[in-house]
Amino acid sequence: MGREDDQEHDRLFTISEANHLIPQLNTRIASVRQAKAVVARTRDDIRRASARAEYGGGSSVGPLYISSLHQISQNLQAIQEMGVLVKDVDLGLCDFPHLRDGRVVFLCWKYGEPEIKWWHETTTGYKDRCPLEGSA
Repeated sequence: MGREDDQEHDRLFTISEANHLIPQLNTRIASVRQAKAVVARTRDDIRRASARAEYGGGSSVGPLYISSLHQISQNLQAIQEMGVLVKDVDLGLCDFPHLRDGRVVFLCWKYGEPEIKWWHETTTGYKDRCPLEGSA
């Protein structure tokens, strides 16, 4: 497959197909955000343990830290395998390649939104999104 700026995508979504994935995306993005919070909370302890590693130091939060990193990776990979592009984990921004007026654009969804209502060009982003207005 080509790079994203080549505008080659594994899958193009209809609005209905994208909306159908929102419950799963909500769950996966929530899981990533929760795991990121754990990583942030335990990062300093892990950093101290790492500095003491040559002396046999460790951390009781090590397994939690590692499992949280795995949870982030696993969920982001699952989203990517759906053909959805995660643009910002903290905001929960996802784009769905979509054919509109004969060209590929991105349907734009933000974590917590009940359905797809926005789109933008592949060369722009969230701040430039436009309402779908019921047409596709």
